[in-house]
Amino acid sequence: MPSVIPAAAGFRVKSGWATAVILGGGSSPTLLECGTVLLSDPAVPESKQPYHAALELPEKEGKTVVERLRKVVERAAARSVTELLQQSKDAGRAVRAAGLVVGSMVDPASLHNDHIRAHALEGQLFRTSLEDALRSKGIPCAVFVEKTAYGSAATALGRSEKEVKRLVAELGESHDGPWRAEEKLAALGAWVALAKRR
Repeated sequence: MPSVIPAAAGFRVKSGWATAVILGGGSSPTLLECGTVLLSDPAVPESKQPYHAALELPEKEGKTVVERLRKVVERAAARSVTELLQQSKDAGRAVRAAGLVVGSMVDPASLHNDHIRAHALEGQLFRTSLEDALRSKGIPCAVFVEKTAYGSAATALGRSEKEVKRLVAELGESHDGPWRAEEKLAALGAWVALAKRR
């Protein structure tokens, strides 16, 4: 029976989707998979921005719309996580931890502009839906804010920030597709999660 490769998943969470990276290995991780996962339903376009969909509606109607769209997002995240974990399992990999990189962790209630608050609420919804879906599968999660992610990772990995950036950039050399900031940040989250599980 072939051995299972311990792995970690990293995500750069966006509105309605996330870049996903799976890494294996240890202190020198290996890129195993890179792609995207949906955190919204393409058949329900407004699920990409559920709080924006309610901005111009009367309060009661807006709450009903948001609640319906929250459920769509939660189902989409659960479905995407299930598919990602199954694909990894089919490839002989066991995802044991995850790292999520987000744009902000600001408390939406602290924001007074309705439009900006809608963005913050959506960011919170996509992050928590992905976290909940992963945790429901027994996958522990760590969350990092993009602005401080490299510094936090350097501390967690016991390396300089410059070295971490270089090594994350090098991970993409074996990848046929794009290796932009989103992929690098997802890889960073996966690397920290992988290191914590050793």
